[in-house]
Amino acid sequence: WFSGDDVFIANENERQEYVLNENGIIFVGNARYIEARAWYYGQFQDLLNICLTMLDLSLYYRQDPGMDVSRRGDPKYVGRVISSMINGNDNDNGVLLGKWQGSFHSHENPSRWDGSVVILKKWRQDNYRPVQYGQCWVFAGVMCTVLRCLGIPTRLVSNFNSAHDVDRNLSIDKYYDSSGRSLNISKDSTWDYHVWNESWFIRPDLGRSYNGWQVLDATPQEQSKG
Repeated sequence: WFSGDDVFIANENERQEYVLNENGIIFVGNARYIEARAWYYGQFQDLLNICLTMLDLSLYYRQDPGMDVSRRGDPKYVGRVISSMINGNDNDNGVLLGKWQGSFHSHENPSRWDGSVVILKKWRQDNYRPVQYGQCWVFAGVMCTVLRCLGIPTRLVSNFNSAHDVDRNLSIDKYYDSSGRSLNISKDSTWDYHVWNESWFIRPDLGRSYNGWQVLDATPQEQSKG
């Protein structure tokens, strides 16, 4: 609400939706059959200490506590730390482990989750061991909760026929032999859908034209910064 803050949103309706709303809908499925899933963010349900502990458990804090704490007023930095801590696939006591194949019988099937509060409280109750299991919409839902709880306006974005470029050449590569038969040698793929987050803040490092919605993705598919 403060016009001098890096996360100030001038539009009151957007503040109500992207900061204060504890309930939302996540769109999943495929381009021909889009399903709307209800999600309870619950960012005001006694989660602040859990979110602050998340910052203290991060690799960023462990590597340089003074630097980390000094940068917690910067939403760019906080967004990167939280996007790392939402998933536990890099051995940093993150909130959720991702799993996309095989059986889920010994733990929770990702499709069973319908809100962030129970996940975050289970993470705390289990002494900050990753909760099993999550997939993209679960990571995005929990990340939205944590960032809203910390005062950063955040929303979810669903994308259908979602390109997954593994080798960073900005294209989806397909290979064929001389007879026109498809060769299954590319690691690139196109997913039915993918869900990530956008958070609202200014970018003094890039210039005014880059102020506004910034993409953050907590799904552990590719390592950040290589």
